[in-house]
Formats: sequence, C-alpha cells, structure tokens
Amino acid sequence: MRSRIFLYLFVFTALLALFLYVNGNNAMKMQTKKLLNSVENRHELKDSIKNLLLENEELNRFTLKGNSDAQEYFNDLYIDSLELYLKDKVYEYNEIKGDNPLIPYEGMEGDMKINSIKILNHRWMIAEFSDGKYWGEVLLRYFYDNDTRKVDIERIDEILFAF
Repeated sequence: MRSRIFLYLFVFTALLALFLYVNGNNAMKMQTKKLLNSVENRHELKDSIKNLLLENEELNRFTLKGNSDAQEYFNDLYIDSLELYLKDKVYEYNEIKGDNPLIPYEGMEGDMKINSIKILNHRWMIAEFSDGKYWGEVLLRYFYDNDTRKVDIERIDEILFAF
C-alpha cells in the first residue's frame, strides 16, 4: 500500500515537473519573442525620430530660427518675440472693418481675413487668407526698424484658389 502511494506521488510529481517545464519553456519563448519585437520596434522608432529630425531641419530652413543670415541681420534681437510681434502686426489688419487691406481680393462669402502666417526670413513672410469659403496666399515683404520698433508691410504677390 505504501509503495503504491509513493508510486502515485512519484507519477504526480513527474507530471507536475513536466507541466512546469513545458509551461516555463513556453513562457520563455513568448518573453523572448516580445523582447525581440520590442528591440525591433525600438530600432524603427529611432529611425522614425531620425527622419522627423531631418524633416524638421528641412522645414526650419525657411524660418527666422533656421536662417543664420536672417538672425545676424537682427543682431541681438530675440527671434521668438520678433516673430510674435510681426504676426501681431499682420493680424491687426484683420481688426479693420471689412476686408484685410493686405489682401487684394474682396470676400465673396464674407470678409477676407488672414488665418495663418509664416515668417520666412528677415524680409518676407507668407500668409494664408480666407473668407470662409474661398482662400488664397499672399507673399508679404516687411521691414522692421529696430530703433523705432515699427514695421512696414507691403504685398509682393498673391494667389486666390477658386475651385
């Protein structure tokens, strides 16, 4: 009777050991697979970050921050505050009743107003405008006088997208 109990106990222990071995082996394979996938994902993310940095560098080429010649032109002027100042001056034209005078088109569905602006360098900026239905872009030339802190803005060219 005792030998039978030991036999059952031995078989049970052997089955338990086999189960634990197989389960541990499967868990280890899954963890290895997850680790390899995360390493692969990490490499893909690094490549994506590298590509985004290169793309960002390319996009910043035509900005005050990315143009060293434009920065030198303004000497010690803080570029971020200058960009905000210039944009504020252009947006002030939107406050005039009726169409924005920097836009040579009359609004057909409302007043033409400037929606967004990008400062390209120390002389030019481009603005997107719309009346709510029709839109276009206008290229502006500006001159900022550091002594008087005033800016003169004039339109160079424009395009209306009428589809």
